Amino acid sequence: MQFSADLLARVRAGSPFLSTLIDREADFLDRIAGFDVDVQAAVAAGGDMPLAQQLRIERPRVALLVALGDLAGVYDLTRVTRTLSDFADHALHRAIVQAIEDRTPGAEPAGFAAIALGKQGSHELNYSSDIDPILLYDPGILPRREKDSPAEAAVRIAKRAVELLQARDGDGYVLRVDLRLRPSPEATPIALPIDAAVSYYESAALPWERAAFIRARAVAGDVALGNRFLEAIRPFVWRRALDYGAIGEIREITRRIREHYAQGQAFGPGYDLKRGRGGIREVEFFAQVHQLVHGGRDPALRVPATRDALAALATSGRISTDEAATMDAAYTLFRTIEHRLQMVDDRQTHSLPDQQDALYRVARLHGLDDGRALLDLLAPHVAAVGSIYDRLDGAAATRLPADPQSLAERLEALGFASGEQGARRIADWRGGAYPALRSPAARAALEDSLPGLVAGLATASDPQAALLRLDAMLARLPSAINLFRLLEAQPALARLLSTILCHAPTLAEALARRAVLLDALIDARALEPVGTVDALAAEMLARSGDGYERLLDHVRDVVNEKRFMLGVQVVAGTGDPLDVAAGYARVAEAAVRVLAAATVEEFAQRHGRVPGSELIVLALGRLGGGALTHASDLDLIYCFTGDFAAESDGAKPLGAVLYYNRLAQRLTAALSVQTASGPLYEVDTRLRPSGAQGPLVVSLAGFERYQKEDAWTWEHMALARARPIVGSPEGQTQAAAIIARVLGGDRPKRDVAAEATTMRAEMARHKPPAGPLDAKLTPGGLVDLEFAVHVTQLSTGRGLVPQLGEAIGALAGEGLLPADLRPAHDFLTRLLVAMRLVAPDGQVPSAATQPILAAALGCADWPAALARLDEVRQSVTTAWAAIATGEQDGNR
Repeated sequence: MQFSADLLARVRAGSPFLSTLIDREADFLDRIAGFDVDVQAAVAAGGDMPLAQQLRIERPRVALLVALGDLAGVYDLTRVTRTLSDFADHALHRAIVQAIEDRTPGAEPAGFAAIALGKQGSHELNYSSDIDPILLYDPGILPRREKDSPAEAAVRIAKRAVELLQARDGDGYVLRVDLRLRPSPEATPIALPIDAAVSYYESAALPWERAAFIRARAVAGDVALGNRFLEAIRPFVWRRALDYGAIGEIREITRRIREHYAQGQAFGPGYDLKRGRGGIREVEFFAQVHQLVHGGRDPALRVPATRDALAALATSGRISTDEAATMDAAYTLFRTIEHRLQMVDDRQTHSLPDQQDALYRVARLHGLDDGRALLDLLAPHVAAVGSIYDRLDGAAATRLPADPQSLAERLEALGFASGEQGARRIADWRGGAYPALRSPAARAALEDSLPGLVAGLATASDPQAALLRLDAMLARLPSAINLFRLLEAQPALARLLSTILCHAPTLAEALARRAVLLDALIDARALEPVGTVDALAAEMLARSGDGYERLLDHVRDVVNEKRFMLGVQVVAGTGDPLDVAAGYARVAEAAVRVLAAATVEEFAQRHGRVPGSELIVLALGRLGGGALTHASDLDLIYCFTGDFAAESDGAKPLGAVLYYNRLAQRLTAALSVQTASGPLYEVDTRLRPSGAQGPLVVSLAGFERYQKEDAWTWEHMALARARPIVGSPEGQTQAAAIIARVLGGDRPKRDVAAEATTMRAEMARHKPPAGPLDAKLTPGGLVDLEFAVHVTQLSTGRGLVPQLGEAIGALAGEGLLPADLRPAHDFLTRLLVAMRLVAPDGQVPSAATQPILAAALGCADWPAALARLDEVRQSVTTAWAAIATGEQDGNR
């Protein structure tokens, strides 16, 4: 291969090691046609020489080829580190195979595996680097001599493999091997049985060990065994509910590194590119901290290579694109210069030389004129990384005073009505008043997060009440360390928690019952719309193989988390309450669908199935209309298809009527009974034929007969928002056809408007508005609007869709309702959804909360929201009055 004069001059001026290799490997270089070669094949020593000798010849050839390709600008950083890592994998595998062959000739290399950690694991190996494997074996299949125990055989294989790689002769060495990353290296053998290793990582491993396994890879020996181990410990690495102590531990490692290498902190000659402030380690830790926080919920972030991780974090919105680009550019430059340092003498060094002549050699290798040019190139990147990492590390905010009097004064200055009462409450926390606060670690975490929390609570109209809500949450927590470390690590989340505690009592009470809901908010998708019904059902079915009772708990976990996240979207101002209402309905529909299918299967195990028959579930009310609130009941009607006189075919057969009534009772319990995972929904079945006096389940034929012959006007009005949500496509089509026929006019002729007017007046007498902002019951509110719509639907047979907004749009399009009722519906629905979160009593919220409610309503400020409410109520009142008095065409 011919090299440019400039390249050779740079190598000769900068690297004695490479210069020697060029002279020694002249024949090897002549054989290579170019840089675009299969490196493993190109460097192969060949012949019958011993493996160790082959590898010791191949390794410097790899180093030379990679260095020249790098310096020539042909190999980028990714190819450089990948090629070095591939050779390390190849050498380690061949050493293990040889070690097994030496002791048990002819045996397959089974039952012994190497897990690469660190830069080998992420394909980012340095030019001159150790490898850090963990060696594992399976005692049941490990090849061994008859006299050896599995443990003895494994250790001997490990020692032999390491010796093949590390031993030096005139050709040098292959790889330095560091086995100290295994569990308890001072006390454990160098090869570990796989079951013991799994047990350790599941139960006793230290937090930093989780971070190490972000970059783990099975690379040598029995790779299938290695992958089995990694799969077994995956939940240890990627936790859905995080131990935020791990984050603190990683950040503490950085602090200790900074202190220990203080002499390498000041940028200039002698600066440590790896450990110095703003160096390689801080880029890696920056990525790993975010991966640990978010990777448990987002598998796309579980990538081992640092730059790939930065890109994935930016794509998912966990870090900004600017941060990712800054860190990526710095990391690429730092690693490139690090390789230049190591090329000089094949030494594992990371520090810029102190001496000017040595610094000059490194600069020349990189194609720069002198050491000053190299420092000028690095300086802005070092400063940028240090600044970004400092924001992550976040020096602890000024702590709150320990002295009760000073603390009380601080609280009163922040706006707490009684600083003394607040100080006493905080003193209780500091004294370990609750189980979650009794450990020193928990109280230390509390102190770190308190300043930000208290500052957030002070934004409430009643900071004292917000403090008490936080107190109620702490009282129920089994452990508080995770919470406080999470809030310390993510100030934005601390602000969001303060907003919930200050302005959303409904969500604050949910947190007080289940503080684990906070974990949901670490996911950026928490503030995005929930998925489709099918996607939600699939998520709820994730535990379907664990049994019926476990499925009930899992569905509750998913529903409560989704419902909480949807509520937070309204309070945080990231979700339109109309979209949130639709999201609530999709979550509920998915839960009904999943639990209905599971309950049917569980019931059939004992009682079989009724041939030619199935359960149909109709959704009515707000669920039928696809727009729930945080606290909505589920209005359901249960029906069944087929012959009511049939009998089930199970071990304990039941007649169809009894069968489906018991099945529906089971389903209602599955939806409403509280389990260890909390409550789900209140189920209201009073809209069924004959109401509470009738059977819980009727046949579809009986349902149709009742609706055609005996149902009252109010029942037909309710039917206007009915839709099937459980049943086969054929069964749901059959039920939908019955609803369409009845609503289309196949029912008794009545004066719909007159009966509805009487019903609305009776409701107003017995169920007055809860407060001035009761969006449902206030005159001109949603109930008046619903009456206007349903009377018009039944009187005209038009606009017969269950979604109220769509129905209004259709009726207004035909001139049957005023056009301003659609925006009125949207405004009132937004008000209803938001009020259920911030002021469920229907009263005017505090001045501090009013801007949140105004924003949810799409209004500039609170006075504008009140003015718009008056306009909306007037529009609805006018429309309903016209229908009730028969002044609007087509209503009689």
